[in-house]
Amino acid sequence: MKRLFFLGVLLIITSCATEKLNFSPLTNNFYSESKGSNADKSLKKGIEINIKENVNASEISNLISTFPKFKDPALNDEVSSLKYSLQNYLYAIDANNAGGKNRAVKDFERSYKKIQRLRKNLNKDDDEVLNRYLVRLKTNITIIEDVIKGS
Repeated sequence: MKRLFFLGVLLIITSCATEKLNFSPLTNNFYSESKGSNADKSLKKGIEINIKENVNASEISNLISTFPKFKDPALNDEVSSLKYSLQNYLYAIDANNAGGKNRAVKDFERSYKKIQRLRKNLNKDDDEVLNRYLVRLKTNITIIEDVIKGS
């Protein structure tokens, strides 16, 4: 009788040990996103990103809205052009428009290079602020592009 009881307790302990509970709210979300069904994967041929729920896209939007003004009017004009191309980029991704996205990326790169040339005239503090914004923008775009290419 003791042997049967011991085997029953051992069976319950081992079965409970293999099914460890996970109370993390993120685990199920990541698992379901990474393990989508094959039917879902065959339907997703275009740009596969939900721009309204993407953290990087929302950070780009926040950076656009909080971008500082500088004393150099030529730099401010180029920053406006950069912001416009970023808005077009986000709209193109949201509309699943690959051609528009590629044009917006080229416009962004063009404005980025012009800003890099114009920033030589800034004082050190303004240059650091501008650099922080540009690095964060470029990082977020790179992450979004990697997600799009990976899908």
